[in-house]
Parts: sequence; structure tokens; C-alpha cells
Amino acid sequence: MPEPSGSTSFRKRREDLRRLLSMRNADEEDIHYDGNPMTRLLRYLKPYRKTLVLCLVLVLAITALELYRPILIGNAIDQYITGDFQPGEQAEARMAGILRASLYYALVLLALFVFHRVEYLMLQKMGQDIIYGVRQDLFRHVESLTMRFFDITPVGKIVTRLTNDVEAINDVFANILVKLFQNAVKILGLAVIMLVLDVRMALMSFILIPLVAFLTWLSRVLSRKAHRITRTMLTSLNTYLSEHLSGMKIIQLFAQEKRKFLEFRKHNRELYSAGWREMMINATFRPLLYFLSVLALVIVLFAGSSSVLTGTLSIGTLYIFAQYISSLFEPIQEMAEQFSTLQNAIASGEKIFTLLDVKPLIQDPPDPYPLENVRGRIEFEHVWFAYTGEDWVLRDVSFVIEPGQNVAFVGATGAGKSSILNLIGRYYDIQKGRITLDGHDIRDLKREDIRRFIGQVQQDVFIFTGDITSNIRLLEEGITEEQVTEAAREVNADRFIRRLPLGYSQAVTERGSTFSAGQRQLLSFARTLAFRPSILILDEATANIDTETEQWIQEALETLMRGRTTIMVAHRLSTIQHADRIIVMHHGRVRESGTHQELLDLGGIYKKLYQLQLT
Repeated sequence: MPEPSGSTSFRKRREDLRRLLSMRNADEEDIHYDGNPMTRLLRYLKPYRKTLVLCLVLVLAITALELYRPILIGNAIDQYITGDFQPGEQAEARMAGILRASLYYALVLLALFVFHRVEYLMLQKMGQDIIYGVRQDLFRHVESLTMRFFDITPVGKIVTRLTNDVEAINDVFANILVKLFQNAVKILGLAVIMLVLDVRMALMSFILIPLVAFLTWLSRVLSRKAHRITRTMLTSLNTYLSEHLSGMKIIQLFAQEKRKFLEFRKHNRELYSAGWREMMINATFRPLLYFLSVLALVIVLFAGSSSVLTGTLSIGTLYIFAQYISSLFEPIQEMAEQFSTLQNAIASGEKIFTLLDVKPLIQDPPDPYPLENVRGRIEFEHVWFAYTGEDWVLRDVSFVIEPGQNVAFVGATGAGKSSILNLIGRYYDIQKGRITLDGHDIRDLKREDIRRFIGQVQQDVFIFTGDITSNIRLLEEGITEEQVTEAAREVNADRFIRRLPLGYSQAVTERGSTFSAGQRQLLSFARTLAFRPSILILDEATANIDTETEQWIQEALETLMRGRTTIMVAHRLSTIQHADRIIVMHHGRVRESGTHQELLDLGGIYKKLYQLQLT
């Protein structure tokens, strides 16, 4: 099949679709994000620069006080415990000096408490604000994506991005960045002071630093890979749970509990193994670093004791070195752990930004035509459409629906009926041809404007948790409770709502499981009519309705269709016999068109379908 005209835009959409399809299995292997996720994460700090600068100042003050604490005690040891005093003033002077040093130490501890408290609150507030913004951006972006994205992307994967992955990057802003800076400053400060105090002792203290640095780097490399695998396995498990918990009724109907449990155990085992590998990396490197810190302390104490005995080093200075060597390895250990957490956040960031970089296959025009009113004239001009590649669902389809007409589409499954309805609302874009609404190409209109004038009732009804009123108006503040009641009354939904204990305030469970299929369909019908659309689309709207409920809807439709362009798709031909025109689809093409009686007289596809339903 030759490539449709407008090949440039067609090729672009095809490439975008290929990228979408590649995302479907992206979590089964390492994601190679085209960019630096850390650099992109840091952009979220821009509105909080003042907060960050103040936190860094507090970090410098905290680090300085922590470095001063051992010096304060070391000087007190040399001056007031091991120092030389005259016999008459020895006890009194020593006690006064110790009390003074104790007071200074208490003031340092108090300052550290205040600074730590302020820093913690500021960082946590900043982290929560940033995460709130990231989650907002992500959900807003997901809402902007087209139906094709949701056709090929598991719901569990999207939920994981919005919850687990977003939460995983919280520590980057709330703890890791500032703590890394604090530890780096602390290590540098410790090294400088140790060199100033005693170069020989300092060099002996640093003898194990190259080995510690190598182990830290190796830990970071292994941790990043382990974190990626863990996040991938978690996404896989969430995807499995989302699908199978939603389909639990089918699992039980076909007695597949045991087989599904075995499948779940496989996913759970994979996540367990990934978590075990991650734990083993930490369980290996943390004790090893701790051992090296103890070994370094032994070296310092051994060398320092010899110097104390020879009189070349004071006991206070040895105490300072002993405290500093412990303090030196502590931030190194913390940095190793922080790098581990950072790798987790980077792995999650890669997945988040991969989703954020998915471009909608359908874009609004840069200068859309303002659509203020809709009469309801719809025209398809030689339309070709395929969901994937050139597997055409519609082939050279042309027809006109005049304002106020009631038109029905019929045909076998896969003939392209529902695809036509989706194209009218521009949930998908065509590859060739033209679709106009009141003479305007729908590609020149904003999607939001088009859908504002279209009301659609589908066969599969989705009912949200809440109450009946919220399900009808969908939190649209412009729809009053009176309008909700009026819409329900017009579709006869009011008949069963009034019998409920709380009426329109009756609580609705997830997916409306406490209502019958017919009641859910009536609620969906009322929801559509509450928005007063100019165009009414009914996609198998009476497929799940019992005879009595269908009669209620048919009564309402006679009134509702008056003055509105109405498009229906139905397998049961009895529901569309009174349509102004019936269009028969077959293998993606328009084969017949006319009224019910005209098509019967024609003796073609429609008559065969009608006779099959009579038998």
C-alpha cells in the first residue's frame, strides 16, 4: 500500500508510535535514558534557591560546630587535666576550666540541635513541595497523552511511575543533596585540621583512604545496577497486580486461582531476588567500610600512643585524632549509603523522565480555530485510518451527517464502526483524508473544544468511587444539583435513584459494583446528558440493558435526539430501525446507506444481518 499523502507528518506520527510501542517492554530491560536524569532533577530546585542556600549555610555552621567539638574536649584535656598547675591553684583552676569547657560544649550542642532542627524542617518542606510538583507535572502529562498510549501501556506501570518512582526521588531533595555537600565539607575540614595538628599522624590516618574510595566507587556502580533491576521488578509486579485484581471475577469464574498464584509467585520471587541482591551489596560494603574505619583507628592509636610516650604528642591531640578518624570514616560510609539511595532515585528518575518525554501522538494546532458553537454537521472525506502501520481499519470512507440527523452504523465486529466514533472526537488521528465539523477540519480545532460539544455513552461504563451526584457531573462546578437531577430524570435514571436510601447522595463503590449493569448504563447516560452536548454518540449504549431499562432509555431518546446530531453503533438492529439513515460498514468500507426499509429492499448485507437476528 503506498504511503498516504502528507508523508512528512505521517512518518513523524509513525515514528512516535514506534517509540510508544517500544515503551511497552521497556521495563523488561535496562532503560537507557537519553540525557542526564540528575541534571533534570536539579532543575526542580530552581524555585527554591533561597531555601537551598540557607540550608547550605546551616550545613557549614553545623559542620564547623561538629569539627570544633573534639577540639574543645582535646584542649580541655591538655589544659585542665594533664596540664601543669601550681599546687595551690591546681584543683580550683582545673575545676573552673572544666566547668567552662562543659558550658561551651553544652552551648555547641544546643546550637547544633537548633541548626539541625531548622535545616531538617526546611529540607523536608522543600522536598515535599518538589515531589508534589513532580507528581502534578507527571499526572498532567499523562492526561495529555492520547488513547493509543493507554492502549499499549499497562495501567500498573503508570501507577508505579506516579507513586513508587516519584516517592523514590523524594530523598534526593529532602536529604541526599544537602547531606552529600555536608559530608564532603566535613571530610575536607577534617583532613585540613588533621594536617594542621600533626602532618605525620594525618598521613597515617589517610593511609586507607584510597582503598575506601575504590570500595565506595565499586559500591556505587553495583548499587545502581541493582536498583534498576529492583525498580523494574517492582513495576512488573504492580502491573501484574493491577490487571489481575481487576479481573479477579474472571479468574474465579474459570477456577484459575492456583495457576494465577503460581504466576504471582514468579513475579514475587523475581522482586525478592532483586531486593536480596541489593541487600547483599549493602551488607558487604557497609561492614567492610566499618572494618576499615576500626583498622584506621587502631593505626592512629598505636602510632599516637608511641608519640605520647615520647612526649612528641599530647593526650588531647591524640583524643582529637581518635575522634576525627571515626568522624572521617563516618561521612564516607554515609556517602556510600547516600550514593546507593541516589542510584535508586536516578533509576526512578530515568523512568519518570522517559514517561514525561513521551509526546502525544495528537497535537493541538498552534493557532486553533475558536469553536464557540456547534451545529453538528460531520463529514468524512476519503478517510483512511490504521491503529498500527498500514493495517487499515478504515479504507476510503466518505459520508455526511447533517445537523440534527440520527445516523446509525452497523456491521460485523471489526468493520470499523467504533473507530469512526473515536475519530470524530479526535482520540486518534487519520493517516489520509479529511474529517470536518461544521465545515472546519478537526485538525484545525483544539481537542478540548471538540469534545466539549460531544457526549458519548459507551458499552463499557466506568463508575467512579464517590456518590451518584459526583458521578453524573464529574466535579464540573458549572453543573448544578438541579441540572444533575434533570439529566437523570430525562434518561429515567431518577426512577431507581429515588429508591436508594440516600438518593443522589448514595455512596458508590469502585466501578459501581453494587449497581446492576443497566443502572450503571443509566448513570453513564445521565452523565453525558448533564453536559448538554450538541452531538450525541451512543456506542452500543443499550447492549447491557435489560428489556425494562431499554424501554426507559428509548423513551428518553425520542426527546433527547430532537435538535441534536445523534450517531449510534449497535449490533441489535431493533434499536436503530427508526434512524434517519443507517450506514453499513464491511471490512472498513461503506457498503450500503439508507433507511431501514430502503436497506431491506436493497437485499444486501443489512438484510442478511437483519434476518440472522430474526432467527
